[in-house]
Amino acid sequence: MHAHGRLRARRPWLVLAGAVLVVAAVATVGFLRPWSAPAATTAPAAVAQSAPLAPAALALPESPRVLVFGDSWVYGSAAIEPTLGFAYVAGADLGWDVVVDGVRGSGYLKPGLDGPAYGERIAALDPTLDPDLVIIEGSINDRRLYPAGYREAVTAAWDALAATYPDAAIVVLGPSPQVLPVQKATARIDRDLAELAGDRGWWYISPVTDGWITDANYATVIDTSELGRNHPSTEGHAYLAERLGKALAAISGETGIVADAPLGGDPLLP
Repeated sequence: MHAHGRLRARRPWLVLAGAVLVVAAVATVGFLRPWSAPAATTAPAAVAQSAPLAPAALALPESPRVLVFGDSWVYGSAAIEPTLGFAYVAGADLGWDVVVDGVRGSGYLKPGLDGPAYGERIAALDPTLDPDLVIIEGSINDRRLYPAGYREAVTAAWDALAATYPDAAIVVLGPSPQVLPVQKATARIDRDLAELAGDRGWWYISPVTDGWITDANYATVIDTSELGRNHPSTEGHAYLAERLGKALAAISGETGIVADAPLGGDPLLP
């Protein structure tokens, strides 16, 4: 009985020692298991990402001087006369003192038929022109060279344009599809230009996204003959001028804009 009593006296120590071993073993396994949940830590503060700048409403004086810069669509290709191109027509309709600088085949990367690529052309612009607004259109002609160096060429050209005309409002008019469905490279160029314009707080007008040219009006807007080579017809240029005017009115915050039915029956403003 005495020996039995000593055994009972030691049992609490054995239980305590066993518990310590179990706890240690569990801790060791938990430390070694690669799948074990990590200890809770304080999450690092989220890094703020810069959001695109919100463009200010476009405000122009009466009879503004407007430079429209771009490619063959700005030049007026396939119209009966180049001066019936959309840039000239928009200028007349909207009361602009318009200066049209269009070079056929030109883009940010691609030299044109009648002049170099956009960057070199911008460097040659008259710095005393002092426009109130610059509309820079394009660049569908870059679709076969895209994407290598494209964003860098756009950035350099836009930097030079802003430095040449620091007081001008700048609106970027993206490429219009010359064929349907819209080619993949044209759609990607459109997205790149929209993003880059947004980073600068510039207005971007997208004929691709806004559906200026659709299956319903394509045959009327685009001249697919050997002469036209998938450029706007005279009627098509007039339509594009109307679309441009309504898009500019929208970003100017003008009210009472009527969405007239354009060629083919599509609404002018989506």
